[in-house]
Formats: sequence, structure tokens, C-alpha cells
Amino acid sequence: MNRKEFFLKVGFGATAALVPACIAGLASSCSSDNSTLPSPAPAPSGVDFLLDTSIGSLATNGGYLITQGIVVARTNSGTFIAVSAACTHEGTNVNYVASANDFLCPNHGAQFSSSGVVTRGPANTNLKQYNTSLTGNSLRVYS
Repeated sequence: MNRKEFFLKVGFGATAALVPACIAGLASSCSSDNSTLPSPAPAPSGVDFLLDTSIGSLATNGGYLITQGIVVARTNSGTFIAVSAACTHEGTNVNYVASANDFLCPNHGAQFSSSGVVTRGPANTNLKQYNTSLTGNSLRVYS
């Protein structure tokens, strides 16, 4: 057997062994079974931290930031709201939409009210809402 024949046989044998495994992997990845989807991280608990609202995105109405797993937003009316950042569908961080005063998941379009209540799926669990308290320029976010 020459070198060319050897590689042809080895290559064909490897292909014959791997093709069924690849096809099985593709078939299972197309399955509609959602049990393999990653579950979102749980909402932070025992939360208690301070933010300076005189600088950064919280200095202007409509601004928001994500810190410690929480979205903190300054509404267009100047009040502060805070909810867990991870969408309850698959865990993607939600964005604050100032014009609608709500939260939107950029991954699959789930929408949540300003208090974290699901208003449009595919998410079916609310975001956790946190308390906020403003003293001067210091915003306290707590459970």
C-alpha cells in the first residue's frame, strides 16, 4: 500500500466514524426542547450600595447604567428606578428605554415596565425591583 492509498483509507474511515456523530449533534441542536437553554443568573440579593448621580450617565434624565447585576435608571422626570439587569428569559442584560420608560431585552425583545413587570414575552417572570433613595447627589440602591 502506498502513501496515497493509506491516507485515502484512513480519511474515509475517519469520515465514516464522524459523520453520524455530527449529524446527531446537529439534530439535537435544532430540537425545540428548551431544557438545554442556559438559565439566567438569580437576581442579586442583599443589595445595598451608593452611586454618585452628579457624574456619568445618571447625571442626566434618561440615562442608565448597569452595576452589580442591577440596572439603575434616571427617568425623564428625574426619578430613579432600579431592577435586576438579567432578562428572565435567557439572562441577557436589559436596556432602559427612556422614551418608553421601560426595559427592553435586546436579545429576543422581551419588554418590562419601569417596575420590572413583564409586558411582552418571551420572558414570563418579572425582573426584581430594588428600592432607591436620593440624598443630595448620593443615590442608595437597596433590597
